[in-house]
Amino acid sequence: MSNSKSKFRSLPRAPRPLTCPYKGRSLLQSSQLNKGSAFPDHERSTFKLHSLLPPNIQTLDEQVQRAYQQYQSRPDDLAKNTFLASMKAQNEVLYYKLVQTHLMEMFSVIYTPTEGDAVQNYSRLFRKPEGCFLNINDQDHFEEYLAEFGTADDVDYVVVSDGEGVLGIGDQGVGAILISVAKLAITTLCAGIHPSRQLPVVLDCGTDNERLLNDELYLGLRQRRVRGEKYDEFVDRFVKAARKRFPKAYIHLEDFGLYNARRILNRYQSQIPCFNDDIQGTGCVTLAAMLAALQVSQVKLEDVRVVIFGSGTAGIGIAEQISDTIATETAKSKDEASKQIWYVTARQGDNTPAKTVLSSRCIDKPGLLVKSLGDKLTEGQQFFARDDKEWSDGDRGLLSVVKKVHPHMLIGTSTKPGAFTEDIIREMAKNVERPIIFPLSNPTRLHEAKPVDLYKWTEGRALVATGSPFPPVTYNGTEHDIAECNNSTCFPGVGLGAVLSECRLLSKKMLVAAVKALKARSPALKDSDKPLLPDVQDVRDISVDIAAAVTLSAVEEGLAQAEGIPTTDSELREWIRIQMWEAEYRPLVNKY
Repeated sequence: MSNSKSKFRSLPRAPRPLTCPYKGRSLLQSSQLNKGSAFPDHERSTFKLHSLLPPNIQTLDEQVQRAYQQYQSRPDDLAKNTFLASMKAQNEVLYYKLVQTHLMEMFSVIYTPTEGDAVQNYSRLFRKPEGCFLNINDQDHFEEYLAEFGTADDVDYVVVSDGEGVLGIGDQGVGAILISVAKLAITTLCAGIHPSRQLPVVLDCGTDNERLLNDELYLGLRQRRVRGEKYDEFVDRFVKAARKRFPKAYIHLEDFGLYNARRILNRYQSQIPCFNDDIQGTGCVTLAAMLAALQVSQVKLEDVRVVIFGSGTAGIGIAEQISDTIATETAKSKDEASKQIWYVTARQGDNTPAKTVLSSRCIDKPGLLVKSLGDKLTEGQQFFARDDKEWSDGDRGLLSVVKKVHPHMLIGTSTKPGAFTEDIIREMAKNVERPIIFPLSNPTRLHEAKPVDLYKWTEGRALVATGSPFPPVTYNGTEHDIAECNNSTCFPGVGLGAVLSECRLLSKKMLVAAVKALKARSPALKDSDKPLLPDVQDVRDISVDIAAAVTLSAVEEGLAQAEGIPTTDSELREWIRIQMWEAEYRPLVNKY
């Protein structure tokens, strides 16, 4: 429990007893209030539970021990994922305490890659609905539907997805509700966002996934995805209804398709506090690793040359975050900053979940983005397109770009395994002292290169970060820890700062502040053989750093609306910590 003597203990989110409107079986069916075998004797009497529970009263730690044994007995990761989902539906505190206790082991089970399997099997594993389901054929009652989830002051954090670009596995339709649910669980685990103050949402506008369309058990709209004006109206109605019902809520956009993700973010980021993790979250965490690598390699931000090899929203998000930071931190304009980035598209093939839709056309030929591609480029891609005259020889492949640009940094978001070949990496290593190489595609089977090869091909000089966890690499007797560019070290803290500050908007400066806070935690700044980013095990402390930086930036820009935000660093951190939810049983007070 947070410090009971804190001057901030009266804040609405600070820990306090919970009012309970239930008794008997109804109480045991409330996942947020149920304590199972841990109900103390006086609560068993007050809430008529004595005959409904075995007599031995256990501690939360004892419950965690039993639950972990049950978890270990499950035969595979998908079964473990299903077990944890069932536990969450029965006893929320126990679920979070169990996962928090075994976070490193369970993280990949509750999120990528296992959650991707759960999403793909959503309609077949379905047991109990969780979250808000809105569909494009029923748009006139959104305010009424959202009212089921609380009053204006009840929701802090909304995660919404339309399921078109899920976790590298493409269009999953209504199953994307599990992505919204999983993201919110991570915000609780990593940043203490109150689980009772969250809302997962799926916007069902159909699916283009043939497997789902032909599955008689599929639970979503069995129709082709609606696009165009009707789709935009659908999204707009949701945003307006959500803002009307929950005017202080922070809206997190998740796993929208390539063509829609940037458009939607652009449309709303100047109107409401919103965030797209695929674009901004990936960009922030990658940039934090990059800034640490630049400090280690002694390359200035205004001089860095970056090549990005990608095929979706993540690559453009990274490019935008890098250019924004160069412009913010140097004297360069945003246009000048963009000239330090070369974006090379990957071929759409067997390893890419679905052909990338860019308006009515798509880029079929891979290579460097150039201006002559015109309306085949998305809005985000257009900004990074190079002048055709620079590439008059016609060869715009990745190796040719590396040969001509001599990049300090190579980033992969292509989902094309093995794309960073030995020739490409050795060419890069010829021209820079410490090649910075980030193969970020996940899951592991889709990585552009294996860290062990990158160290071999660069004679141990590479600075590496990956999109999935990898074991340490030993080269010439030196062990190198591999940083994982895990968005979960960043987006929960950003969200926490946005929620607590009640910011009107989430600005670029606020995101840069988050990046700097994460970069400051880099172990490589003390030892270059250590990873470029901190471990997710320390994420709650990291989230406090990020939330403090985001909150201060919001105050400085006049975007914070919360009252009583402390002005000193120590009090600000205390103010943040006491409002972070902890997985602990709270006393129950009888409502009647």
